[in-house]
Amino acid sequence: MSAEKHSLISVIIPIYNVEKYLRQCVDSVLRQTYSNIEVILVDDGSPDACPRICDEYKDADSRIKVIHKQNGGLSDARNAGIDIEKHPICL
Repeated sequence: MSAEKHSLISVIIPIYNVEKYLRQCVDSVLRQTYSNIEVILVDDGSPDACPRICDEYKDADSRIKVIHKQNGGLSDARNAGIDIEKHPICL
């Protein structure tokens, strides 16, 4: 196997008020054939059920990390995810 098949890929998903689409988004990422991933869900102070949904995913799958933070906007949420990812290589 090549080194690429073993490389950890970090997927950062900023979340704010997207309860209706969140499960579809996360499920899509988790269904990918490449399995060496970590999924970082950044709840940017969402006022809907997103924080609870994020925690449900974290409890069900060890590849998922969750950050709950005060609303700071898309860039701030993305940067919070970058701060905790295991291998910070941005594409």
